Amino acid sequence: MSTTAPPAAPGKRRKHPVDEVPPAGKLAVYGIQHLLAFYAGAVIVPILLAGAIGLSDRELIHLINADLFTCGIASIIQSVGFWKVGVRLPLLQGVTFTAVSPMIAIGLAAGGGTEGLLVIYGAVIVAGLFTFAIAPYFSRLIRFFPPVVTGSVITIIGIALLPVAAADAVGGAADPDPGNARNLAYALGTLALIVLMQRFFRGFLATVAVLVGLVVGTLTAWALGDATFGAVADSSWIGVTTPFYFGWPKFSLAAIVSMIVVMLITAVETTGDVFATGEIVDKRVGRKDIAAALRADGLATTIGGVLNSFPYTCFAENVGLVRLTQVKSRWVVAAAGGFMILVGLVPKAGAVVAGIPHPVLGGAALAMFATVAVVGIQTLSRVDFNDHRNVVIVATSLGLALLVTVQPGIAEAVPSWARIILGSGITLGSISAIVLNAVFHHIGRPHGPAVAGIPGQRQVRLQDVNAMSREEFVATFGRLFQGPTWVVENAYTQRPFADTASLRLAFQEALFAATPEQQRQLMDAYPALGSDTVAEGTAGEQSTLDQATAGLTRLTDEDHAAFREVTTAYREKFGFPLIVCVRDNPSRERILEQGRARMQNSPVQEHAAALIEIAKIAGHRFDDLVADANPIHSARTQRYGATAL
Repeated sequence: MSTTAPPAAPGKRRKHPVDEVPPAGKLAVYGIQHLLAFYAGAVIVPILLAGAIGLSDRELIHLINADLFTCGIASIIQSVGFWKVGVRLPLLQGVTFTAVSPMIAIGLAAGGGTEGLLVIYGAVIVAGLFTFAIAPYFSRLIRFFPPVVTGSVITIIGIALLPVAAADAVGGAADPDPGNARNLAYALGTLALIVLMQRFFRGFLATVAVLVGLVVGTLTAWALGDATFGAVADSSWIGVTTPFYFGWPKFSLAAIVSMIVVMLITAVETTGDVFATGEIVDKRVGRKDIAAALRADGLATTIGGVLNSFPYTCFAENVGLVRLTQVKSRWVVAAAGGFMILVGLVPKAGAVVAGIPHPVLGGAALAMFATVAVVGIQTLSRVDFNDHRNVVIVATSLGLALLVTVQPGIAEAVPSWARIILGSGITLGSISAIVLNAVFHHIGRPHGPAVAGIPGQRQVRLQDVNAMSREEFVATFGRLFQGPTWVVENAYTQRPFADTASLRLAFQEALFAATPEQQRQLMDAYPALGSDTVAEGTAGEQSTLDQATAGLTRLTDEDHAAFREVTTAYREKFGFPLIVCVRDNPSRERILEQGRARMQNSPVQEHAAALIEIAKIAGHRFDDLVADANPIHSARTQRYGATAL
């Protein structure tokens, strides 16, 4: 459950769950949970790099401390934010895996060792400054990220990370042992404990299920002799990372260009993570949010180059944790950032965390990474797959991502410059989704007004509408209204339609010209706001899509009770449901305030108000069905990439 506060007093605007600060004790526990879930992914990049370019163990330890210290700073910048930097969402920052292969190549080309490291840091610093500078321009490309792209990218991120979790579950990528029954027992036991806690506990215990799973799994492994903490005694208490510890950075044009390409690819991944987190916490993501997130990436990357670390991006692992626990506060991530700084300064603390066995981490990661994929599937549920173009975009992107994820050796068959793209399923799949969306939906002449809804036909133009039988017309446009079809049937009699504006007016006139009895019958067909029938989809796909825009299909128990109280009182007074055009009121608080305010109206006024809200709802659904339905919708379509089919 989320950590939402009690209902606010009337007239007082309640904070969004993202901005709420949990009590100190919960804040600390939630922060530690994020740290433990994140730790393995955080340290793997310096480990891989150090081994590849020939750094000593002492140098590796310093890289790990510097990485954790800078991760903490980067996470606080992203979650807390200042000026136009930081998206202010519960997004934890870590070193991007996309940079591993290019950094190894840069380091080896410069001779390896610390000399290679200095050239890497020079490229990282410049690439970070470049990312900061281009953030507002990159964010203008948001129209190329409709749900078919963001849903594909988020799904790909979750699916592509599952093999990482699977490798941990069988003992770790460095020393896998799939036949070891104990490894499997630790992984499945940890996963089972997390699932059982989610099923049988509520409140605080449900939100710390991952933390409990990691702790219990580690203690069990330690009791059975499969977890050791000998490195704790060998680690020092204090380990401070200083700027340019290995020397002044060196700048190579080839290395800088390579790292800039990495950051451009990372920007796509960050955009997907921001959209995913926005979906989870019910907060709209706009152009300014993307720009703020990318500025934070750029600043954190530059700081990383100064403090002996590497390029930073949003960590999808922790996006899954937010979804799994429903703890939406960004201050939890800020607390995790504080703990990371502490661990980076105290090597002994890092050694304790490092003692968590790989199979235990793998069991928890299976739940978290798969949850990211589920968020992607939820986003894809808003895509109209009656349009075959969207099917091609999603299928091709997923296929390419899995090809590279399952067969990573494919990257060896292409030139070194192309391995940045083919070396990662997330990178290849994300780029594929963006490019294919542009090819299918943005390049070439538009198709003109087109209506969806007739099986077997991809598009129906205005002349086709005028030639429809009554049954075809009702089948196509019946989704504009709930329940009875008399509005659509009456609109049918006004054919032929000169343009889409005339078609829209026909529905409006049919609605308001009906008898009061017909109008009352129509009102009764609309489901209660935030009801279980809407969340479960039994009230109709259109109602679910409408109410999901304000998160009414994902209410907490507290919010659900508030909506039930208002809608029940309204129906008892007026005899029909409280009808609100949710798309015009994306805030749950505003919807509740409107419902309470309308309770003071007369029955005659509310009858008229309900009809107006029905007309607004139908208008939005009409815009979804018909391209160029009105100038405002057409402009929004062109700007943000919404496709009307």
